[in-house]
Amino acid sequence: MTHLPAGPELGNFYLDIFTLRQRRGDADHKPPPRPGTTVDLTLFPLDTLKTRLQSSTGFFPSGGFRGIYRGVGSCLVGSAPGAAFFFSTYEFSKSFLSTHFPPLPSSPNQTSQNPYHHMLSASLGEIAACAVRVPTEVVKQRAQAGHHGGSSWNSLRHILGQYGRIGPVGVWRELYRGWTITIIREVPFTVLQFPLWESLKSYGRARKQRTGRGLFGDSSSSSTSTEVSAPESALYGSVAGGFAAAVTTPLDVLKTRVMLSTEKQSMFKVMTDILRENGIRPFFAGIGPRVMWISIGGAIFLGSYQWAVNTFAVAGEEDKRGRESIL
Repeated sequence: MTHLPAGPELGNFYLDIFTLRQRRGDADHKPPPRPGTTVDLTLFPLDTLKTRLQSSTGFFPSGGFRGIYRGVGSCLVGSAPGAAFFFSTYEFSKSFLSTHFPPLPSSPNQTSQNPYHHMLSASLGEIAACAVRVPTEVVKQRAQAGHHGGSSWNSLRHILGQYGRIGPVGVWRELYRGWTITIIREVPFTVLQFPLWESLKSYGRARKQRTGRGLFGDSSSSSTSTEVSAPESALYGSVAGGFAAAVTTPLDVLKTRVMLSTEKQSMFKVMTDILRENGIRPFFAGIGPRVMWISIGGAIFLGSYQWAVNTFAVAGEEDKRGRESIL
């Protein structure tokens, strides 16, 4: 998902752009849609197919190609807050680390950004996002697999309905079932995706500075001319996301099995059961839909984000020039 060079939180970031446009007199210009929710909704069927392929009951018993938008309600509820948690934590952590732990230059060509800063910041962002992501994933995946009539609401009611038997702590644990394996999946995924995306963008900026043109022939006379364009960022986001998705598919399978199991099981028991009964092959179930979904999503999401970054930078320059002309 999501997932950064400006702005502490995606929604506020777009609001800042809208405010700057209003200052310039573009009051009739509507703010752009937030890409996170749009991407999740558009690619939701691929996520459903992936979940059913990974289910222990099998693809067709879990619903096959029917009802591919089951569980979409929880996706709608959790998408924007999860993205907000991630971006706010990612940007704050990256800024804090860059300020208090600047990289020591080991060569004249070393960039000012330390890749370890990206890795740690993205990991902390994912952990923060899991506060929202895990409960919505539990509800969503059970609906996708056909549990409780394939309804997000019924899945949530089933968990909350156990209050009298297991108490508030038990309900909390059920909502956050799979917390550990989700973090174990998300941290390596992000450690791969975001530094790779940032590295590819650094390559793109260096190439644009050297040749004067971007990968898709874009050029600019502004001070932000060396920044990569939105389409170029989208391409890099797709490559980075697809690679990270493929590598972490076994962890994703474990997460799905833990969340869908009728009784609470540890990830170690789930892993040993899979190995004993079916070997290695089930660990790569759903790799096709997962790579396709995250590659497309990475392109749309990170491309949209880069467009917002570039737009904000240009708007900021124009706003600054406007104030200077008044003075």
